Order: sequence, then C-alpha cells, then structure tokens
Amino acid sequence: MTQLNQKQQLIVTTLLKGETFSSSQIYSDLKESGEQISLVTVKRILSELVKLNVLRVSGSGRSTAYAISTTGRVFADIDASAYCSVDPDNRYGMTRYNFDLFVEMPTVLFNETEERVLDEATHEYRRRINDLPESIRRKELERLIIELSWKSSKIEGNTYSLLDTEMLILRHIAAPGKTKDETQMILNHKSAFEYVHKNADRFKSLSKNDIEELHKILVKDLNVGFNLRKRAVGVTGSIYRPLDNEFQISEALHALTQKIVQCDSPYGKALLAVIGISYIQPFEDGNKRTGRLLADAILLAYDLAPLSYRSVNEQEYREAVLVFYELNILTPFKSIFIAQYDFAARNYAVN
Repeated sequence: MTQLNQKQQLIVTTLLKGETFSSSQIYSDLKESGEQISLVTVKRILSELVKLNVLRVSGSGRSTAYAISTTGRVFADIDASAYCSVDPDNRYGMTRYNFDLFVEMPTVLFNETEERVLDEATHEYRRRINDLPESIRRKELERLIIELSWKSSKIEGNTYSLLDTEMLILRHIAAPGKTKDETQMILNHKSAFEYVHKNADRFKSLSKNDIEELHKILVKDLNVGFNLRKRAVGVTGSIYRPLDNEFQISEALHALTQKIVQCDSPYGKALLAVIGISYIQPFEDGNKRTGRLLADAILLAYDLAPLSYRSVNEQEYREAVLVFYELNILTPFKSIFIAQYDFAARNYAVN
C-alpha cells in the first residue's frame, strides 16, 4: 500500500475512532484537535483515500459517509505504547471480533522496502547454512530450541531464565523454585519445535487439524483442553472479547487458513499465522504459543529462518498484539516480525 502522508494519516486516525463519519464531522474533529485545515482539503483527501482503498464511501450528497476499510485498518500507523497506556475502558478500539478481517485482508502484507529487508536477510541465512557440517547443524538446532523455548515461554509469564532453560533441555534438570507447569511449558516448546522441524513440508498446505495437533503438543500436561473452545475467554487488559461460539470459531479459523494460503509470500503467511491465531483465540489457552510455532513451521516449510524472538521486548510484543486485537492494525507487529526475522537469519543456522 502507498505510504500515507501526514494529513491522510490524521484522517485515518480520526476514522479509527468510530464506524462512519461525514466530511463535516471529520473536519470538525480535526479543527478541535488544533489542525489548520479547510473543509475543501478534507474532502479532497477523503477522495484520495477512497481511491487508495483506505476508506469506503456510502451514500451521496449530504448523506455521504466514510468508514475505514480493512486495508486502511491493517496498514494504519499508530503508537502502540501510547494507545495501550490508556486504561482499557477509555480506549476507542473494537470490543468484538471483526468477521470481515480475514475475508478482506490484503494478500500482500509487506511493501517493497520491507520485502527487500526480508529477502536480504534470507540471502544471508542461506549463505550461512550452506554446506554446514552435521555436528554444527545439530548444535545450531539445539541453540534455537533453547532460546525459542525460553523466550516464547517468557512472553507468557514463565519465570525460567535462559540458563535454567538450557539446563532443563540439555540435562533434564528442572530449575528449583519453579512450578511444574513452567517446566512443562518449556519442554512442550521443545517438542513442538522438533515436530514442526521434522514435518515442515506439511505446513505448506495448512489445515485446522495441523493447527490443533500443534496446539496439543504445546499444552500437553498443562490441564488445558484440546480442540476448539466451547466457552468464552477474556483477554487481560483488553476491551476485546474473542468469539465464544464454537461454530463461529471454526469458521474464523477456516477464513484465516484460507487467507494464509492466498498470501503472496511465505513471510506474509507466517506473519498472518502468528497474529491471526492470537486474534481468534481458538483454544482455551496456548493460543499465542501456537501462533508463534505455526509461523515457524511455515517459515521452515519454505526453507526460511525460524524465529526465536530472543531479542524481542515482551512489553512491545504484548502492546503490538493488543493493538491488533482492538484496532486490527498490523503495523506495530509487522515491525517486530521484520526485526525478529532479520535477527534470526543472521544468528541461527537451522534448516
């Protein structure tokens, strides 16, 4: 999508706060916020944004109204930290699942500049893994599993340190003072990555069964139900309430997998997998973990670098996910994905 200029972005930000607005309402909102802009200019920018498929227009004459499109939402710019700093009940985001999101989601999620960064990282990754001795391959796989198991678990509140995780995975020694569930979560990550690494090819064509099987491995012995949710769940610190109907959850998961298949690049498929599973929350627990491992499965299927998230800031990660939940804005999480892919491609040699 074309990069929006400052005035275009201001109008998009205004439209994120409600369902539909007239040009006069948008003009008034901007004037109240101190923007020096004329109604004629507002109308011209609105027309530009409609042509760019950022906005949808309905009605005519005095009844003309504008609403942000799915494309407009997905690629909008926002300060995730500032948005999340507002108390949940005072935020302007959406409280319910957006049924149009994955149906209308663009199939091209990275612009040319972003794609170039990812491709350059992939080139470096493939250069590094070329002709590696088997002994080094095993060590690299071991290191990736340890760091992924640690950081993915830490994002979920697990208190295992990186050294604790290494001791557990390599020497089967549980860290003192940790709960059984924390230890099991680490071990489940190890099993899940080994599973997707061994069966990477099957994740080129994605099915609900593949996702459910991966989830089962990640929540083994954690007192979490398998299969799709049959009851409501809440999201701590968010106004967003995921679907609570098993049939709608199944339909949402189908829409997501269809869109992943349609995405134009493996990077886009992986990005949509990790954020899409998190958004739908199809399981009682373990959704974000499943999304992260599913994304790695897709990357491995296309001979790309799997992510460990080792260098990610957990707070920034949570804020980016929350912004997608409440506003369907992908931009902050996409930035994290690009940075983590670049890090992984230059720091690991796993294939």
